[in-house]
Amino acid sequence: MTGLATATLRRRWAAFAGMFVALALGVGLVTGTLLLITSANAQVPPRLSGSPVLVQSPAAADNDLGFTEYVPWSAARTTELVGALARVPGVVAAIPDRTFYAQAVVGGRPVGDPHPLDPQGHGWASAALRPYPLIEGRAPAADGEVVLGRDAGAPVGATVQVLTGAGPAPYTVTGLIDGPGVYLPDATAARLAPGVRLIGLLVDGPADEVAMAAAAVAGDGRVLTGEARRDAEAEAYARLRWIGAQILIAVGTLAVFVSVFIVASTFAFTATQRRRELALLRAVGATPGQVRRLLGAEALGVGLVASAVGVALGALAAPWAGDALVRAGLEPVGFTVVADVAALVAAYLGGVVVALVAVWAVARRAARVRPVAALREATVERRPMTWSRWLVGGALTVGGLALVVGSAFAEPENLMNTSLYAAMALILGLAALAPVVVGPLVRVLTWPFTLGRGATGTLVRGSAALAVRRTAGTAAPVLLTVGFATLILGFAATMTAAYGVGEKERTGAGVMVRPDTVPGLSDAAARAAGGPAPLPSVVYDASRGAVDVTGIDAVWRGDLLTATSGSLARLGTDPRGVAVVGWLDWAVGSTHELTLADGARETVTVLAVVEAAPTPVIMSRATVRAHDPSALAPVAYVLDGTAATTQARLGGGLGARAVDLTADSGGSDAEEDRLVQIFVWILVAVATGYTGLSIATTLLMAVVGRARDLALLRLAGASATRVRGLVAAESALVVAVGTVLGLAVALSSLAGLRAGLSASIGAPVDLIVPWASVAAVVGCCLALAIGAGTLSAHLALRTPAVRSSE
Repeated sequence: MTGLATATLRRRWAAFAGMFVALALGVGLVTGTLLLITSANAQVPPRLSGSPVLVQSPAAADNDLGFTEYVPWSAARTTELVGALARVPGVVAAIPDRTFYAQAVVGGRPVGDPHPLDPQGHGWASAALRPYPLIEGRAPAADGEVVLGRDAGAPVGATVQVLTGAGPAPYTVTGLIDGPGVYLPDATAARLAPGVRLIGLLVDGPADEVAMAAAAVAGDGRVLTGEARRDAEAEAYARLRWIGAQILIAVGTLAVFVSVFIVASTFAFTATQRRRELALLRAVGATPGQVRRLLGAEALGVGLVASAVGVALGALAAPWAGDALVRAGLEPVGFTVVADVAALVAAYLGGVVVALVAVWAVARRAARVRPVAALREATVERRPMTWSRWLVGGALTVGGLALVVGSAFAEPENLMNTSLYAAMALILGLAALAPVVVGPLVRVLTWPFTLGRGATGTLVRGSAALAVRRTAGTAAPVLLTVGFATLILGFAATMTAAYGVGEKERTGAGVMVRPDTVPGLSDAAARAAGGPAPLPSVVYDASRGAVDVTGIDAVWRGDLLTATSGSLARLGTDPRGVAVVGWLDWAVGSTHELTLADGARETVTVLAVVEAAPTPVIMSRATVRAHDPSALAPVAYVLDGTAATTQARLGGGLGARAVDLTADSGGSDAEEDRLVQIFVWILVAVATGYTGLSIATTLLMAVVGRARDLALLRLAGASATRVRGLVAAESALVVAVGTVLGLAVALSSLAGLRAGLSASIGAPVDLIVPWASVAAVVGCCLALAIGAGTLSAHLALRTPAVRSSE
C-alpha cells in the first residue's frame, strides 16, 4: 500500500493541496509560537549592560503569580551603601539607578509614549550604565535642565515641558543622547525616585573578584555578575513576558484547533471526491484494512512533507514576529528569538500526528463502504450522514448550546472561556451536521434566483443540494473563518461596552478621564479632571511580601467599601490609617510596620476591615504620593459635567482624554486596552488568514475534481463564460452557506456572553457586533472563493471538452 499511496500522491497532488497548505501553515504557526515562548526568558536589561557588577536590593516574598519583587532601599541606606561599595578595591564608581516617570511635551503633546514598565526617567549618573552616548550638548547640571533622546524632536537650547508624577514643569534641553530616555540632574532624580533597588558598579579589573569583595559590604543586597544580571530585570517585565506568553498560547491553541478542523475537513472532502477510485479498489479485492492503511499512508506522506515545510516557515518567521511583539509592547526591548531544537522537533512531530488523527475517522468510514454501494455513491450521495456523524454532531451541538446557557450563569472570570468553548463545540457540531443543514439552507438562499426559472440558478441549486457533502466540505473553512472572526470581534466590542456600563453603574460617574499617549495621569491631570483619581502603589510587609495599595482622598461610592468592622470615617484623611480586606487577617486597631515605595518604614493602624476593595490595602492618597513621587493614576472619574467641559479643563499638554461612559466605554487602563486590541486582531488575522487560504485551496480542489461535469456543460452548448459564471455563483453560494452557519455559531455564543455580563454587572449590556469588520472578513472569503473557483474553472476549460468528458 505504501507504493500505491506514493503513486497516488504524485499523480493526484492537486487533490491533497488543501491538506498540505492547511497543515504546513498550522505547523508554521505552532513552530513560531513555540520558538517565541521558549525564547521569552529573562535578559540583562540593555540599559544596565554597561555595568559588569550589579547590587540588588533584598527580595520580597513571592506573590501569587510567582513573580519576585524587590524591597527598595531608603535614601539613607542608599547613601550608606553607595559609599561603602565605592571604597571596594577595583570599583571605579558606584551608581544608584534611579528610575521614575518622566516624559517630554513637545508641540503641546507628550512624546515618546513610554511603556508603563519602562518609564524613561533617570538620573544623569545612570547614563554611565547605559550604552547610549551623548551626541550633542552637555550633561544636565542644575534643576530645570534635561537631556533627551534625539528622537524627541527638541533641539539643544529649547525649553520643553517635562511631565512627572506631579505634573508638567519647564526644562531646558542641554544635550541629546543616541537612544531613548529623559535624564534629569541627580538631585532632581533623588527627589523623584528616593527608593533605589539597584546600584551599578563600574570596575577596573576582573568582575568576579570585584563581586566577591562587594558581597562582603553589600549587607542585605545581592551581588550579580555575568548572566546572573538577568535577575535585575524588573518584575514588571516578567509580567509583560507572561502576558505575551498568554497571547502566544492562545494563538497556538487556535492554530492547533484550526489545523485539526481544516485538515480533517479537507481530507474528508478529498476522500469524498475519490469514491469511485476507492470503490474500484474494494471491487478488485482490497480489504477494509488495506483501504485504511492506504489513506493513512497518504496522510503520513503529506504530513511528513507539510510538517517539514511548516517548521521551516515558522523558524524563518519567528524572528520577524519577535520584533513585532517588541514594537507592540508585548515583549521587552532586546528580546531575541533563539532556535530551540526541542521546540522544532515537537512542532514537526505534532504536525504528523495531526495529519494521522485527521484522517482516522475518514479512513474508517471509507473502509466500511461496500464496493457496490460505493460505486453508486460516486454518482449520487444517497447517504450523506452516518450514525456516528449524527451522534458526534448532535452531542457537540447540544453540548455547545448547553455551554451557551451556562455562560449566562458563569462567574465573570470564567465567562469568556465558557463562551469560547461553546463556540468551538458549535463549530464542530455544525460541521458534522452540515450535510443535513446544507440542503434546506441552499434552497432558502437560492430561492430568489430560481423564480424566473433561469438556467444558472437552477443548476447552482441542484448541484449544491444533490452533492451536500461536497458543499458542506467547501463551506467548512468559511464557517470557521466567519464564526471565529465574528466571535472574537464581538467579544472585544461587547466586553468593552460592558465595562462602560459597569463603571457607570459602580461609580455613578458619567465621564471618565483616561491617559492619552502617557502611561497614567499626573496630579495636575487629576486636579484638572475635578473628580476622584485613586493612586496605586506597592508596600512591603515582612510576612506578606509585596502588597498593592490604593490611595484615596475620601470614601466615595465608586470605592464600594463596606466596613465589616471598624469605621471608614477617617480613611483618606488620616496619613497613617488604612482599611484592609478580611483575608489579610489584620484586626481593627492593630498596627503594622510597612516598607513604602521609597524604602521608608512607616507604622500604620487598621481603621476598618472591608468586604471587598480594589486592592488589599486602602490608605491616604497624600501618604502614597509622599512616598511614591512617580505614581500615576490609571483613571479619574468626573461625577458632574460632560466630556466636552472636562476636556476643556484638561487642555492638551497633560496627556489626558475625557470620555463619556455611555458613548466611549473603553477600559480604565489604556495600556490594557491596547494589549486587548492587539490580541483581538492577532486572533482575527490567524483565523482569517489561515482559513482563507484553506477556502481557496478547497474550492480549487472542488472545481478541478469536477472537470468532467464542466466538460459536459460545454458539450451541452454552454459557453466558457457561462461555465465560469456558474462556478463563480456556486462559490458565492458556498460562502453564503458558511457565513450563515458561522454567524449562527458566533451570535449564539455572544448571546450567552451578553447574558452573563448583564448578570454579573447588574445592568443590561448591549450585544455589539462590529458588522463593518465582519463584512470585510466575509468579503475576503467571497473574493478568495470566487477567485479560486474561476481560476480553476479557467484551467479546466483549457482542456478540450471532448477529452475532459472521456
